[in-house]
Amino acid sequence: MPEKDILLRERDDYGVLRLTMNDAGRRNALSEAMLAGLSAAFADGGADPAVRVIVLAAIGPAFCAGHDLKEMTAGRSDPDRGRAYFTKIMSMCSGLMQAIVNCPKPVIAEVTGVATAAGCQLVASCDLAVAADTARFSTPGVHIGLFCSTPMVALSRNVGNKHAMEMLLTGDMTSADRAAEIGLVNRVVPAAALQETTGALARKIASKSSMTLAIGKQAFYAQREMPLADAYAYASEVMVENMLALDAEEGIGAFIEKRSPQWQDR
Repeated sequence: MPEKDILLRERDDYGVLRLTMNDAGRRNALSEAMLAGLSAAFADGGADPAVRVIVLAAIGPAFCAGHDLKEMTAGRSDPDRGRAYFTKIMSMCSGLMQAIVNCPKPVIAEVTGVATAAGCQLVASCDLAVAADTARFSTPGVHIGLFCSTPMVALSRNVGNKHAMEMLLTGDMTSADRAAEIGLVNRVVPAAALQETTGALARKIASKSSMTLAIGKQAFYAQREMPLADAYAYASEVMVENMLALDAEEGIGAFIEKRSPQWQDR
């Protein structure tokens, strides 16, 4: 299937860009083409001033089954038994996950069906996630002798250590409700209400100043990796710069004057 067909793009009047993985026959696996398509889409969406929020969705019974193991196995026929190809794919995948985190626009995963291995990593890498009550999650690499080491990076930054280790060591499926309990997803809704729930959340966020959201998202991930004192020093500097921005001046003025703010996104 051509790359242009396995990833659909649609932007609404609210500035919500909907990216839909459309390779149901391969359970929306992160093939080389899908990785390239998603990376390009997030780069384009992040740079487009008309885009305010990005929703990542999927068509079919699986949100994403992780890496395309048939594609990867074909690389074993290379003289180096696939080392160079595996290195390339892991680099592409890690680059995609970091592109989501580094994207200045908030990213919401809309999860139907199963999200396994790197598919679970994809959900964990998004800023927010809304799941259908039929969704399930797992990091099942241990079943096939391949520990989910790269999914572990995103998973361990979203849920507690013991919850992450249980998923990684057992490879068991985790229900949508349990995923919400441990912090992997924000909320669980009936499948019939999933798209509308995600859309309402995206539109609510899209109504805010995109400049403010970009500042906040970057600061959130940056301070998380710092010692406490350094985090407060950094966040204080961010607050000062934010206070000097036109949208902060407008927003505070609108609050005091009891009117709706008119964002300029700067």
